[in-house]
Amino acid sequence: MTAFTCVDAFCGAGGLSLGLSAAGIDVVFGFDHDPVAISTLRQNPHWIKHEILESELQSMLGRRMLRRLDMVPGELDLLAGGPPCQGFSVQRTIGGDADDRNLLVNDYGDLILEILPRCFLLENVPGLGGRRGRAVLEAFRQRMAANGYITEQRTLDAQNFGVPQRRRRVILIGTRGGAQSTGPDGAQIDESRPFQWPATSECTSTVWDAIGHLPAPPPDGTEHPDIPNHRADKLSALNLARIRILKEGQGRTHLPPHLLANCHRRDAAAIGHRNVYGRMTWDDVSPTITARFDSFTRGMFGHPEQDRTISLREGALLQTFPLDYSFAGTKVEVARQIGNAVPVKLAEAIGRAILSNIGFKNADAA
Repeated sequence: MTAFTCVDAFCGAGGLSLGLSAAGIDVVFGFDHDPVAISTLRQNPHWIKHEILESELQSMLGRRMLRRLDMVPGELDLLAGGPPCQGFSVQRTIGGDADDRNLLVNDYGDLILEILPRCFLLENVPGLGGRRGRAVLEAFRQRMAANGYITEQRTLDAQNFGVPQRRRRVILIGTRGGAQSTGPDGAQIDESRPFQWPATSECTSTVWDAIGHLPAPPPDGTEHPDIPNHRADKLSALNLARIRILKEGQGRTHLPPHLLANCHRRDAAAIGHRNVYGRMTWDDVSPTITARFDSFTRGMFGHPEQDRTISLREGALLQTFPLDYSFAGTKVEVARQIGNAVPVKLAEAIGRAILSNIGFKNADAA
């Protein structure tokens, strides 16, 4: 049976590729400008079987990607990607709106209109639909509409799709509008019908489900001998005193005044950041795993009961990466790759929905 082909743009550490592949989509190519992320993909041949390339998006234009894939416009089924989103992040409170990273959405549009895939996926932070990103997103959608694509947008929370994490993402799906195509069974498929979004899961996966089975890392700060990226970072004496006072689910608002940083002595309702210096809860989902989840001072990233920040491996499991998935780079680089990734199970749910909407049934899909 003919495969449903996909290219993963801005592929990063591979979360989107893994999820789409698990859904039954044939990812044939992926690229990213980050050499460390490309190294991660290359050291996981068991999971990443498609061609990957270190490249900026601009280098894929001018039909260079089409020539690399030996395809013509309109032949690819799905172009998927999440243009780097820091310019839209709600955590970014300084600087103007003319962030160069925002322009990558426009470049992504250039690639779509050059490749003319059957459908495309754009994934990004909720801020893309907020004040900073709304105008960019609306211009992008209008441009796609003018070129024959029907776009539908929704903000999905990963915790509703089997991910043990509270993580909201804007998902934009575009399909070539008004087109009639032939499905694998010979039936005519109307690609202009409303997109049916993935159904939410009835069961919530928790922090315990994801990492409760892991043994404690060695107390001397070394990596666990059998579990890569699983080690306890050394906390300062002050942070160790803070975490020892906290119980599951507690954060800076539960600390006594003498353990608060000067900038946190005002009421949390006035200055925000109420969840820094916090512990996760076993029977709930985790907070959003960010690019700095390895730091106790950056969020509610403390282990539910052990006096330490969660390990890099635990962060990867909360992002639903496989236990044996390997990551290249320094501690900071690994944390960044994990925090920036699309949760694998969220990507899988979206991939299954895309296949269902297009009317494609892959016998190899789980």
